[in-house]
This record gives sequence, structure tokens and C-alpha cells, in this order.
Amino acid sequence: MVALRYAARTNLGLGSKSRNEDSAYAGPELLVLCDGMGGHAAGDVASSLVVGELVHLDGESHGADDALAILERALDEANHRLADVMDVYPDSDGMGTTCIAMMRVGAKLAVANIGDSRAYLLRRGRLTQITKDHSFVQKLLDEGRITKDEARHHPQRSLVTRVLTGRDEDLPDLSLRELHVGDRLLLCSDGLSDYVAEDTIAELLGQTDRTPGQVADQLVQVALRAATRDNVTVVVADVVHAGAGTTKPQVVGAAGERRSAQAISALTPAEKAAVLSREASGTPAETPLLAEEEPAAPWLRWLRRALVATAALLVLGFVGWGAWSWSQQQYFVGEEDGRVTIFRGVSQDLGPVGLSRAEERTDLQVEALPTFYQEQCAAPCPPTTGPAPTPSSPSCARSPAATAPPWSRCPTGR
Repeated sequence: MVALRYAARTNLGLGSKSRNEDSAYAGPELLVLCDGMGGHAAGDVASSLVVGELVHLDGESHGADDALAILERALDEANHRLADVMDVYPDSDGMGTTCIAMMRVGAKLAVANIGDSRAYLLRRGRLTQITKDHSFVQKLLDEGRITKDEARHHPQRSLVTRVLTGRDEDLPDLSLRELHVGDRLLLCSDGLSDYVAEDTIAELLGQTDRTPGQVADQLVQVALRAATRDNVTVVVADVVHAGAGTTKPQVVGAAGERRSAQAISALTPAEKAAVLSREASGTPAETPLLAEEEPAAPWLRWLRRALVATAALLVLGFVGWGAWSWSQQQYFVGEEDGRVTIFRGVSQDLGPVGLSRAEERTDLQVEALPTFYQEQCAAPCPPTTGPAPTPSSPSCARSPAATAPPWSRCPTGR
């Protein structure tokens, strides 16, 4: 059996970037490096979000037979998470990230890669690039149109052809490798590989008397001396005998800005995933638990219910008072004790509660009115707002063809 002894380092670089868009995670069974892109469209969010979605793989038990399928599925879920975030936050539309993820299963290493971040393997003094860039320059190399030396200085060397952007076609390359004690792994963003020659990288990695942390520090410093204009992030991991590996996870870059590796190391794999996912989404890890996550004390539940009930009663009372006030500004003409009467309120009742009262009862008998007007009194006109209508003189006894009295036409009193 084998284990990993690792170190992760990052630096903002000497360019114009004001924030680190790289993210990296190094744990006993998982190494991840992401280089976010999108500038204003939140490349740092993309890289830290993907790291947060993958980190649960560290500490889980997997078999070598299904390791690649598990890693591929986790990357697919992380990619869909990017799409969900862009749907909710339109300002992040267009963000994306490269990703190299390595999951150790015993002495096997499942590798997934998308974008132009690179992974190298140093074995018995020989350095081999074990990932293939998904870039325009790599396409030119494959077609034999440029040399490796020309590729290093090509003006479009940062143009990638495939990264995680939330689309279904963003598929990584997958491979399964055997680990040997003495192997040294390097994951790096293009802030290193675009500015430092591969021979120099091989020389620094070949210093087997130096620890992964010392080598990682050297690689970053060499990139800065080469005037790297990009964020530079590296993860160096040595394959050692079981029991001699590192046990404390390390998080650097955008994913580690709000929480140190020491704080992360004390958490379980599930807790690490929750912390990094919250931070990748912009939610502080110190956010209090929701009521659904942490049961409240009984007295607190009763207090909350009482406050809700009180608030509901106040709202109902306010609405009821408003409705009553409105109804008492309405008038209609009807009949009471056989006489034409002006009522204040509305003609409907609310159960046993009447919503109107007689405001003025005239001396005019309803039966003395023509049939048409008798029906109007029996079926009162719709209520109207304003001063109470004033009944007319006995001219209301005229025939329907004559001019009807004002109140018989549902008067407004104006």
C-alpha cells in the first residue's frame, strides 16, 4: 500500500489580476487544481465551486474498478452546479474553469483533466506530462504546424478549446495509472507551465532531498522570477509507503481565502465539502444553521408560534377595520316598515352581523310608488360613496315615463 505526502502553493502573480482565480485542494486521497476564467464573470467563483463539489471524494471508500466512473460523475455534477449558479446569477454567465482531479484508490490513481492546466509524473528521474492540453496551441502541435519551443511563446497559448462551463459537452479526459513508491506528482496552472521551461521544472522536481513543500515554494519563486503574468498554483505530491503520508488537507487560492488549511483539516470529508461549497457560493462558513438543520428549544418554538399568531391577528384586525370603515362611507336606498329609507353601509350581511343601518326614513310609502320604483326599493341600487342622498318631493309618484326622482336612480347625493 502507498500514501501521498503533499503540499499546495499559490501566488497572485505579477500581472494585473486583483484576485486569485486559481483554486487547489490536496488531501490524503484527492488532489485537485482548477484555474478559473471569465474575469468579471467570476473565474474565482468557478474554480472554488468545482473544488468544493469534488472535495467530498477525499476520505470516501472506492474500488479501483469504479474509480473513474465516480470521478467522472463528480465532475459532471460540478459542471451542472456551474450551470445552476449562472442561471441564478446572470452576472456570472460566461465563467468557467480548467480542472485536474486525481483520486487515489490504493496504489491506483484515477485522473480527470479538462483545460490547459497540467499534471506531470517524475519517475526514476524522468519527467512525463500525463495530461494533454485542451488548447489551440496543442491542436497546432498535434498537426505538426509548430514546434514545442514555438508553442511556449505562441501569442495564443492561453486560448483553451475545452473547459468546464456548465455545458453538457464539457467532457474531461480520463485515465487510470499505477503508483509506485518514489513517484513525484505535479499539478500546475499555466502560470507556471507557460513561463517556466519543462527542463527547469524537471530539475526542481528531481531534487528528491527536498520536501514537496520546499519544491512547491521553489516552483512558485521561479515562475515569479520569470515574470509570470498569471496566477501561479502548484500541488506537489510524493508517493510514499503507507503510514508516511500527509494527513492534513490543504486548500489554497480562491477556495481557501476565507478558511485556512488548518481549519479545514479538522473537519470530516462531508464537512469539508459543505464548507467549501458554501464559500464557493459566497455564503460564509460561519452562517448560523437554519431552523431545519438545528432543532430549536421548545420554549423558542412556542414563542415563535405565538408571535406569528399575534401578527396574523393584527393583520386580520387591520383588514377588518379598513373594510368596516369603507362600508360606512357607502349609501343605498331601500325599504323599511313600508317606507322609502336611506341606509348607510352596504346591503349585504356578514352572517348574523348587519353591515348597514337606517340613516334617514322618509314619509314616502313604497306602495305609493310606481311598480318600477317599488322593485328598485326591493332590490336596492349598488352602494355609492359620498354624502347621503336627499329624497325628493312627492314628485316621486309620477309615472315611470316622467322624470324619476334623484334618489330612485341610485343617487350619489352630489
